[in-house]
Parts: sequence; structure tokens; C-alpha cells
Amino acid sequence: MVLDELSKGTVERLDAASAAFVNASGLAKASPMGMGLYRIEPAGKVGSVRTATLQLDVRPKDRLGLSRLLFLLSYAGNQGFRADSVAAAEDRELWSALAESLAQMAERALGRGVLQGYLTVDESLRTVKGRIRISDQISRRPGMLVPLEVSYDEFTEDIAENRILRAALERMGQVPRVRPEVLSRLRQLKGKLDAVTRLPAGAPLPPWTPSRMNVRYQSVLRLAELVLRNASAEAGEGKQQTASFVVDMAQVFEDFVGTALREAMAAYPGEMRLKYNALLSEAVHDSDRLSVRPDAVHLLGGRPVVAYNAKYKAAADLGASLTADHYQMLAHCTALGVPTAWLVYAGAGEMKLRRILNTDIDIVEFPLDLSLPPSDILAAVADLARQSWGEVVRTARAGG
Repeated sequence: MVLDELSKGTVERLDAASAAFVNASGLAKASPMGMGLYRIEPAGKVGSVRTATLQLDVRPKDRLGLSRLLFLLSYAGNQGFRADSVAAAEDRELWSALAESLAQMAERALGRGVLQGYLTVDESLRTVKGRIRISDQISRRPGMLVPLEVSYDEFTEDIAENRILRAALERMGQVPRVRPEVLSRLRQLKGKLDAVTRLPAGAPLPPWTPSRMNVRYQSVLRLAELVLRNASAEAGEGKQQTASFVVDMAQVFEDFVGTALREAMAAYPGEMRLKYNALLSEAVHDSDRLSVRPDAVHLLGGRPVVAYNAKYKAAADLGASLTADHYQMLAHCTALGVPTAWLVYAGAGEMKLRRILNTDIDIVEFPLDLSLPPSDILAAVADLARQSWGEVVRTARAGG
């Protein structure tokens, strides 16, 4: 089943276990209609769920492909992620593209051998190695000379980069109905990392820092982290083999716009803050005060001068409300005392300026076409920064 995230759904025949899995995934809602039929409706997220008997894809509006989705997902966490490093161009479905991309990128990363690095080890030894942890020695073994509590650096394969890569290869290898040849490659690659500590299910990903030493791993690590944060897979005796990759596109778009806009506005005076809290009303008690929280606010000399909100659903989309968005931005301008707010929508179209009656407030609708190449998307954000800063300068001159 393939649905658009803005569609009203479809009616399909499902078994009870598959319907329960769809509901548990959060990707869609499966409502029983009797006689084994279920109404499947998107739940406001995009991605794919798969079992041995079912595959449901909910695709982003405008049919954004995998490379664009991964670019948006990763940009907030890793500025400069190159969408062209996603190896499997645009496969017909998400799981095949993810599995092929991970296999190709891991093959390139491991082609010159498994990366090694220094790992700090804490041990109790009968001889000195590295440095003695004096405080631990005194607290754990008062008055004893041996064993010694020591720390030392070991050059090993068991480092964060390899733990993350192994975990992603394992997870993708559990996805049902991955093509046999791709599954074989994933297993061979994982075999090269068998000496690396396995990350427990649900454990936080170990931190790693991009460096000259791990440059050949960086692309695959970014993809691996996206797989581990957004995909789940389960296989085992007595269990149905399942997999799900589910993301909230509204949150992805908001995070992307905030990060990209903050980078672009760094070229101008002042400071950009994301998720900026401001009071909307006065009250005797703090609990009675109303507040607003624009997605981004640019400050000059510590004072807000312009506000931004990112809206994944444009006015033409099902369930989107142009009026409600403008009410929200009017409240932001009023609370912040700024004359202009920018509504950044996901979609194609023309920029529109709306002057709010009986006020000096302008609200500008700025479309951001996500079907463009990543370089063009970032260029559009840079244009947004340039135009919004230009409006700040014009307003300051008019007021001065």
C-alpha cells in the first residue's frame, strides 16, 4: 500500500496482527470495518512499515525522494551533509533504497580496512599501565598497593564509529524481505565488525567527532545514525519479523529551517535564537500569563527585530489553515514588538506580503520548494535571510 501523507486513506484487507502493528508504528491508523477490512488513514507522519505479509508506505507531499528526505533529516544534526552521498539514487521503495545505500557506503568506508582509534580503558591491574586513578585507588582499596586502579589508552577497533556502523548493519539486516543479495552484503560487512562491542537495544548512540582520521566513515555514519534513530526492526523466534521507519515531517521541516536559517543569518549582525519564549499577557500570577514561542527570532543588541515560523503544511494542503497561521504570527509580532514576521511554508509558489489591517505589522509568506536540489534549497534559505535582514534595515532607517 502506498499513500500520500495528505490523502484521506484507503480500505484494505488485513490480518489482525498486521493491523495492530500499523497502529503501534504511529505511521497510520487502521480502523476495523468488519469482514477483515480496515480503513487505513495516514497519521501525520511519513515512512514505511513492513512485515512478512504487509508493506505500507506513506510518502511526503510532493513525492519527495529518499535523498531529499535524508538531507532534511540530517542537516540539523550535521550541517553540510551531502545528499549525493546517498548511493542508491531513488529506488522504488524506501527499504530497498536504505539497504542499498547503507551497503554501498559501508563498503566504501570499510574498503581500506576497519577504522582503529584510541579508547580509554579503566582497569584494575597488578602492574602500572597508563596512569593511576588516585581517588579511585584510595576509595576502593584503602591501604592496598595492588591491584592498581589505572586508566590507559588502547589502540583498537572497538570505537564509537564502528559500534554505530555495526548496529545499523544489524538493524537493516533484520528488515523483512530485503533483497537476498543486499542482505548477504550487509551480513558480510557486519562480519568485519564482529570484534566490536554490540550496542544494546535502546542504548544511546555513543558520541563521535568528525576528524581527519575518520573522514572515510563520515558519510556512512550519518546515514547509520539516521537509520538507528528513525528505524526499528525486530526478528526472532515466536515473533513476527517487522520493521518501521517513521518520521514527523512537520518537525523535520521545522528543525531544518531553524538550523539553515541560523547559519544564513550568521552573515548579518545580531544573534538568531530558536524556540524563543516571549510573554503575550500580563498577570498577577505567573501561571496565568500567556506566552508565545516563535520557531526563530533574530535579535539585535538583545532586542527582537524579526520573527520566523516554519509551517510544513502550506495553505493549499489538506488540514492547513492560512488564517490560523497569520493569527499566530500576529500574536508573535505583538508580544515581541517586531514589525515583520516571516511564514516559511514547504512548497512551491510566490512570496506574498500581507499588511495586517489597523496595525503596522507585515506578515510575509515565503515558500520553500523541497523538490529542488539541496544546494538550491539552501540558496533559497540564504535569500530568505537576505530579504528579512533588508527589511530590518529599512524599518530601522524609517524609524530613525
